[in-house]
Amino acid sequence: MNNRREFLKQLGLASATLPFISNLSSFAAPASAAARKQRLVVMFSPNGTVPWDFWPDKEGSGDDFDLKPILQPMAEYKDRMLVMKGVCDKLQGDGDRHMRGMGCMLTGIELYPGNIQGGSDTPAGWASGISIDQELRNFLQSKEETRTRFGSLEFGVMVPDRADTWTRMSYAGPNKPIAPIDDPYQMFKKLYGQMKDRKHLTSILDDVQEDLQRLSKVIGKEDRQLLEEHTQFVRSMEQQLKSGDDRELNHAVPELEPGVKEENDNIPQIAKMQTDLLVNSFANDFARVATYQITNSVGQPKMTWLGIDEAHHTLSHEPDSNKEAHDKLTKINTWYCEQLAYLTKRLAETPEPGGNGSLLDNTLILWGNELGQGNNHTLDNIPFVMVGGGLDYKMGRSLQFPKVPHNRMLMSIAHGFGHHVESFGKKEFCSDGPLILT
Repeated sequence: MNNRREFLKQLGLASATLPFISNLSSFAAPASAAARKQRLVVMFSPNGTVPWDFWPDKEGSGDDFDLKPILQPMAEYKDRMLVMKGVCDKLQGDGDRHMRGMGCMLTGIELYPGNIQGGSDTPAGWASGISIDQELRNFLQSKEETRTRFGSLEFGVMVPDRADTWTRMSYAGPNKPIAPIDDPYQMFKKLYGQMKDRKHLTSILDDVQEDLQRLSKVIGKEDRQLLEEHTQFVRSMEQQLKSGDDRELNHAVPELEPGVKEENDNIPQIAKMQTDLLVNSFANDFARVATYQITNSVGQPKMTWLGIDEAHHTLSHEPDSNKEAHDKLTKINTWYCEQLAYLTKRLAETPEPGGNGSLLDNTLILWGNELGQGNNHTLDNIPFVMVGGGLDYKMGRSLQFPKVPHNRMLMSIAHGFGHHVESFGKKEFCSDGPLILT
C-alpha cells in the first residue's frame, strides 16, 4: 500500500483522495479464513426499569428462569441471553445520578468537575476516561487483521441536539465525548456516500492512464518497462473500481424509506431504520463495534404509538404505589426490549459473510441503562442484559451477583475480545478481576 501511495502522489493526485483509496476493500489485505470476526453492540435505553416486571423470579438459578413482561419480546432468544442482576455503578463524585449513570456506564470512571448542573447535586462535566466501546475499537484497529473502515459506529434515535453529560455515553478519551448520529439519512451517507467518490476516482484514473501513455513515448527502454508495470497496476485498479461495487459489498445497499422526519411520533420508524443500517454495516464489515443510543438519560419521549401521552422521564418519577404509571412504564420498557429483539432477529437471520453461522453467533449485544429504577435514582441493579454468541459466554442464564462494580463486567467484555486489561475505569473496583461469564 505504501508503494501505491507514493506512486499516486508522484502522479499528483490530491491528498484528500488517498484516504479513500486506502479504505477500498479491493486493496485491503485478505482476511484469514480462520479468523473469527467478533463484534460488540451496546444498546441504551433510559430512566431505569420496573424491577418487578423485569427481573426473573428465580434469580441466580442458571437456565431455570422465567421472563417477566418487559423481557417477553426476547422469549425466542432466551437461550442466547444473560440476565445479570447485582451489577452496580459504584462511582461517586460530581453530577447527579442520571449524569453519572450515563457518563460512567461505559467508562467506569468518575466525571470531571464542570458547570453542568443536575438537580441539587454538584455540577459536573464529561467523563474522565475512555469508554469500553472505544477501547475495543482502538484495540481492533491496531491490528491489520481486525482493522475496519470505521472501527466503530455510533447510532442514535432522537438524541437531543444539545451536548451535555445526559446525552453522551461513548468517549474517545478523557473529556472527549462522541456524539451519536441520530439521523438515519446522515448515517446512510456516512456508510455509503463513498460510492460517488469511487466513480470520481475512476474518472481520475482514466486521466492518469492517458498521461502514462503519453509519457511512454518520451522515455527510455528501461524506464518504459517500469512504467508498464505502473500502467498495468492502474489498469487493474480501474477495472476493480468499475466492476467491483457488488463485490465490495456483501449485501445490497439498503433502501431507506424517504421523508421520515426526526419527530417524536416517528421514533419507531427511525429505530427500525437505524437497526437495519447497523446490521448492514456489520454484514459489510464497516465496523465491529457499535453503540445504539435510543433517546438519552432523562429522556422525555412520549410513546404515543403505545397510547401513552406522558413523557417517559416524568412517568419514571412516580412512586411505586402509582400502578397506572408503572403499567405505562412497563409498556415503555417492553417497547425498548422489542427493539432489542428486532436487532437480535436481524443479526440472527443474516449469515456471517465468508464464515459460519450468523452475525449473532459472532456478536455480543449489551443492553444497558443509566439507572436501576427511575423514581429512586438507584445505581444498583442496573438492568444489564447480554445477547448473542460473540464472546463465547455461557448464555441462557439468569445470574445474581453480590452487588459487584460494573467495571468488572466491562473488563469481562475486553477479555472476551482477547484484550486482557488489568483494570478498566476506576482501578479500585477491578481488584477482583473480570466477571466470570463463561
